[in-house]
Order: sequence, then structure tokens, then C-alpha cells
Amino acid sequence: MESINRSAVELVDEALDFAEELGVVPTELDCGATVIDFGVAADGGIEAGLMLADIQTAGLATIYTQMDQIGGAPIPYVELTTDHPGIALLCSQKAGWELDFEEYNGLGSGPARALVGQETDFERMGYYDEFDFAVLTVESIDLPNDRIAEHVADLSNVEPTSVFLPTYAAGSTAGSVSMAARAAELAVFRLSELGYPPSEILSATGRAPVAPVSYNESVAMGRTNDALAYGGEVYLQVRKESNVFDQVPSNAREEYGVPFERIFEDADWDFYDVDESIFAPAKVTIDVVDGATYVLGETDEELVAESFGIQ
Repeated sequence: MESINRSAVELVDEALDFAEELGVVPTELDCGATVIDFGVAADGGIEAGLMLADIQTAGLATIYTQMDQIGGAPIPYVELTTDHPGIALLCSQKAGWELDFEEYNGLGSGPARALVGQETDFERMGYYDEFDFAVLTVESIDLPNDRIAEHVADLSNVEPTSVFLPTYAAGSTAGSVSMAARAAELAVFRLSELGYPPSEILSATGRAPVAPVSYNESVAMGRTNDALAYGGEVYLQVRKESNVFDQVPSNAREEYGVPFERIFEDADWDFYDVDESIFAPAKVTIDVVDGATYVLGETDEELVAESFGIQ
């Protein structure tokens, strides 16, 4: 497969070409790295969020919006489909790179992770990338500085001038849209964590509602995760049977029914102190090729409506 960083750089170039139309703002740091504000101070909208999700999946997914309802209110949903779930979702889209510094805190996702390859996802997939450019999307309330860019360059083994950092806050339109695109990723990750080989997952389709924006990051983190855990729906096509399928949806965990704002409060807002098993979509269909089709879990529209503040 072609380098996923190469594919992502092409999408970044497109975002830069249409920065004004997307409402995103690029900045070149002193070290030469390029930061693109998708939703920290910039007003990137739904199209910017879709572009961000495209970059996070390195162009290996089809992502679009559609209208549905939550609590009787018309709400946009984001739907994603990929025939490369292991690479697009685990090796690229997953938020697996913690940027934890004294003066900066952020969460990285995107294909630059495959240049580093330190997470178990890459060993499971047997995929590692090599390229001269690195693209890492960053979720943070602050734009990255030179120290962050140089850190990414160092671990990715590229020059700082070859680093691109599209950045957004959870409490932004782009943040809400790109988060809603993660339903399939959560199901694939959960199945992989349960011991099912991700290379045996042939295709994935997921959708979730776009959470209303809140500039309070605590509220935003709660809403965007509730959208997935209680409103996210996923279809997976897999190659073989397994006895772990019923553990994939979010209702397989003890905390089911608890809003995520409360879950994060109990963990003192440390994302990595929260049990990974609670990050799962609400409802999952698993279709075994030439076998059975399993429908698991359930959505909780009432909880999502309350989380979204729908009156």
C-alpha cells in the first residue's frame, strides 16, 4: 500500500489551497513546521471537520454527512465507510499519541503514528510507514509550538519543515464532526483489543450524531463521547467467527448508562486513566462472510438528547 503519510499530505495540500473557504488558518512555525488551525481560534465548519476526518484516515475512507433525528430534533450525522479498517482506523485515525508536556497537552491522531509504530496496533496489523513528511492531527485547546513540532519530527524521523499539524479543540465544529466519524474506529479497536485479528476485519461502516459545540471543553468531551457510546452505530464485515463479538458494543461494560462527563470527572479528566473498554459504539452489526450476522447493543436516544441539551 502507498504511504499513508503521502496520501495525507495531498489532503493537507488541498486544505491549504482552500483554507479561506474551509475557515482554517495555516501558520508556519520558526522551525519550519506548518500548523493548521481547524478549530482552536479558527471558525472551521462542517466541511472543515470532514476534511479533518479525511486527513485522519489518510484518504482511505469515504466520509459524508446526512440528516437524522435525536429527540425529535433534526441533527447531522457523520457516516464513514472503509475497506481498509485496520490501516485507516487503527494505524491512522486512532488517537494514540499523547503530547504531554509541562506547557502543552494534546492528543495526536493520524498517519504520523505509523512512522513511529510504537503502539500494539502496528504489530497486530504488520504495517509501518516510511515517508519524508509527517501528518499528525492534534486535539488541544492550544496550537502546537516549536517544541511540539520538533518532538513529532524527531520521533517520526523527518525534518521539522516536513511536519504538518492540523489542530482543533474538542469544543469546535471540526472537533464534533471528526469525533462523530470515529464510531467504526472504536468498534474495530475494541474487537482488536479482545483478541480478534484486525486483518480479518474486511470493511467497516459507522455513523454517529454531530454533538452541538460547547466552548467548555469538559462539556464538549462529554457530548462527543456520548454521541458515540450511546448514539453510534457500526456495521463490520469480518472473515471468521469469534466468541467475543458480544463484548464489542458499549452496553457490554458496567458503566453503560453513565454520561461521559461524569466518567471523565471521576478520572480527574485524564483521558488515559479511563478504561479503554468504555470507548465503544452503542450498536454493532457483525456480518461474518458466508456465516451468521450478529446484531449487538442498543442506542440510547434519550441520554444523547439530554447530553446535547436538546429542549
